[in-house]
Amino acid sequence: MSSELIGILGIVALFVLLALRMYIGMAMALIGFLGLWMLVGLQAGASILGLTPLSEGSSYTLSVIPLFVLMGQFAFLSGVSRDIYKTVYAWMGHFRGGLAMATIVACAGFAAICGSSLATGATMAMVAIPEMNKYEYDPRLSTGCIAAGGTLGILIPPSLGFVIYGILTELSIGKLFMAGFIPGFMLAGLFILAIYVQCKLNPQMGPSGESTTWRIKIKSLRGTWGMLTLFFIVMGGIYLGVFTPTEAAGVGAFGAFLFALLRRRLSFPALVQSLTETGKTTAMIFLIIIGATIFSSFLGMTKLPMALADFMVNLPLPRMLILTAIILVYVALGCVMDCYAIMILTVPILFPVIEALRFDPIWFGVLMVIVLEVGLITPPVGLNVFVIKGAAPDVPLTTIFRGIWPFMISALVAIGILMIFPEIATFLPENMK
Repeated sequence: MSSELIGILGIVALFVLLALRMYIGMAMALIGFLGLWMLVGLQAGASILGLTPLSEGSSYTLSVIPLFVLMGQFAFLSGVSRDIYKTVYAWMGHFRGGLAMATIVACAGFAAICGSSLATGATMAMVAIPEMNKYEYDPRLSTGCIAAGGTLGILIPPSLGFVIYGILTELSIGKLFMAGFIPGFMLAGLFILAIYVQCKLNPQMGPSGESTTWRIKIKSLRGTWGMLTLFFIVMGGIYLGVFTPTEAAGVGAFGAFLFALLRRRLSFPALVQSLTETGKTTAMIFLIIIGATIFSSFLGMTKLPMALADFMVNLPLPRMLILTAIILVYVALGCVMDCYAIMILTVPILFPVIEALRFDPIWFGVLMVIVLEVGLITPPVGLNVFVIKGAAPDVPLTTIFRGIWPFMISALVAIGILMIFPEIATFLPENMK
């Protein structure tokens, strides 16, 4: 049996285990170990299985994960999500659809200090849905905009999606963060445009809220200065070369801790809960990365990724057409799988193809994250949709899915723009110090 065939059988077996609901990190580690056993023997396979958890768990680079997760936990604890929403509502709430637009901006703001789509969606749902219900917003718009806005959590830096992609590909996490900055806010703008068009066509979808005086508008800014300052220190430090991403994560976590402390939101039980949730999330991500590393070692031994790269490069097709096919594969996988699982599974296989086709790997990382965002709101899985359903149990799931279609179209437009103008993603990384 050839090594390539063993690799294909390993991938099939992995999908079978995932279909049987085995945890992805454990499934990848098991298949990776069994595949290495077949290729290089039991002793070598057991050696890789034993050493990988130690080497990955003690990696300095991976320490960025718990620090950014902790930063998001302290930010949530400080109540900054509610303050961001109130501020944007004071400035935009009087427009038709203004509450939904404010929700998108607030999602973008919270994403900039959180890094998780599910956390962003869940947090903003608790804040925004009651307000939009009060003004009798159409449930399709109120739930759809939060589900879509929550996806900004894995695009606007600091993003756990970029951290994982950077670790898998050994690319600069700092450059990936900078690459996601402009596309993230561009996508937020496209979401706002989608709300404007819907409310223009059907004014009853998003009635106007109360207008506020300039005094109230200016006063509302007081609640957001701390986290905005922290965000610009963290991202500015990375861009200017003052901090490495890991150091920036430490600064961000400590700054968010001080912010929660100054606002008197940091009780001892709340501190314990934040640390516990950070530990749970970190353990989950580390287990996935350890499993992915073992599985990647197996795939490397099979030479399947290189064979796939050679095959696709030699196809008599334009490289942009091949890239479009890869994007369609991601969209299809996003309908049935979690975005991080997709990334862990596909990057070791498809990254050599991207390099062989001479695409910028930083740019592709941004493109892939946006495609994975589409998966977060695509039926039948659409994890962000189920998070919103939990916050709005009286809204049928079909109504939420109907509400996300305009935002899904906006995301596809963003993908098209990035494919035509890759400089949108590469400009900041290329000018980093």
